[in-house]
Amino acid sequence: MAAPEDPPASTGAAPFLAAIDVAKSYGGVQALKGVSLSLEAGRVHGLVGANGAGKSTLIRVLAGLTRPDAGEVRIDGAPVAIVSPQDATALGLGFIHQELAFVPGMTVLENIMLGVPKKRRLGMVDWAAIERDVAPIAKRVGITASLRAGTKGLSTAENWLISICRALVRKARLIVMDEPTASLSASEAERLFAIIADLTASGVAILYVSHRLDEILRLCHRVTVFRDGRSVAEIGQDALSRAVLVEAIVGGETRPAEPARGRAVGREVVLHVSGLARHPKVRDVSFDLHRGEVLGIGGLVGSGRTELARLIYGADRPEAGAMVLDGMPFAPRSPGQAVAAGLGLVPEERRAEGLVLTKSVAFNLQIANLSRIIRAPALPLISHRRREASSLQIVRDLAVKTRSIETPVGRLSGGNQQKVVIGRWLLRGPKVLILDEPTRGVDIGSRGEIHRLLRGLAAGGMSILVISSEPDELPDLCDCVLVMAEGRIVRELAGPSITRNSIIEASYAAGGAAAAAGRIG
Repeated sequence: MAAPEDPPASTGAAPFLAAIDVAKSYGGVQALKGVSLSLEAGRVHGLVGANGAGKSTLIRVLAGLTRPDAGEVRIDGAPVAIVSPQDATALGLGFIHQELAFVPGMTVLENIMLGVPKKRRLGMVDWAAIERDVAPIAKRVGITASLRAGTKGLSTAENWLISICRALVRKARLIVMDEPTASLSASEAERLFAIIADLTASGVAILYVSHRLDEILRLCHRVTVFRDGRSVAEIGQDALSRAVLVEAIVGGETRPAEPARGRAVGREVVLHVSGLARHPKVRDVSFDLHRGEVLGIGGLVGSGRTELARLIYGADRPEAGAMVLDGMPFAPRSPGQAVAAGLGLVPEERRAEGLVLTKSVAFNLQIANLSRIIRAPALPLISHRRREASSLQIVRDLAVKTRSIETPVGRLSGGNQQKVVIGRWLLRGPKVLILDEPTRGVDIGSRGEIHRLLRGLAAGGMSILVISSEPDELPDLCDCVLVMAEGRIVRELAGPSITRNSIIEASYAAGGAAAAAGRIG
């Protein structure tokens, strides 16, 4: 990367925006514990921290999507109340989230102008006049698509430019960019960096949130580090280095992980993955999953873990690589084929992808088990006796708290909903069970129960693949952990080398290309 330009000299005036001692709890979980942050006009301020450190919660507070429990936000030195997104916009705050939001069917211009008062002529929106006003801004950020064209089919990079244009049309004095290069190519990222330089030169403040430390080092004039809901460090450009940032993120001096002791010699390989790739999210991933093993996949959000699970489960097709399941070639063309071959998946978004919330506990338990509760192959009618008996057995075995197996699953707590999704696969008895964020949104008691359940399944011979963003979870649960960064496996950890700090440190591996030697087998 090219060297950063010298930052503009600080004026010594009050910062454009200051968040002071902001706190926020969700139930018994304190997401922010009095964080503070100051942003100056015309500067790029980095915000870094491990998953769950509180970055997203602070962004939601600034965007008016979440009300803080304590603390205050000041604009130009004066306290302000941000109780809605409209308040944030009126104060000059613009937000470009990782998941870009556009309205299908609307033109580029209409999407840019969403929520903005529009010029009118004779009682009608004067789109011609609006286009004349917006065109110079669109040209400034490099939008080449026609403003009258639809947004369908535009690239992620083009959508990013539209989002920046939208913020400038709203006269944003601060633009918050959340993981802006996660889906951009190298050339597209360079274009974004040039736009950021142009924006700061004109006095716009940028809050740059990223796990990519090379970008933080290149772009940022100051960096704030969050850890466990606290702002633990603010580092100026002169003191910035990868080692300093990683040490602040982890919470202590980082040391090379102890040599992995390796998995038991002679243990049977159930799933062999070799060179699996689907660019840009998954790049040349190889590993073995053994019978009775709990194998963790760690790394930061956007590192390619969920995309890897989708390839294994047949939800997406790989561009390269091969898999072997129980000694036979395995190339599922759909999730149905993967299930038939002996795989199960507990998805990250259980409410959206894993459950039919309006249907009963029993219905959700039996979705993958219908062939085993019909009366006879020639008579595809469900045996209500088998359905009830097997559902009740799972509810008892997993201690699912529900009044009845006929209770709509949407009425259960998050932990009990997760038990239902896992219970579905216990009825099926897969060879390999993949769990994506298995304890997200569940209380600490349910988390312990789920961990004990998974260890018990592994002891019984099931092979478990666990994806988790929580570095504290994997050491408690896994026999081995593979850490991913930018689509690649960058570290293999086993035994005593599986620690919270070693997982976080590996997640920030430079460039994401330092593949661990001997990670197969």
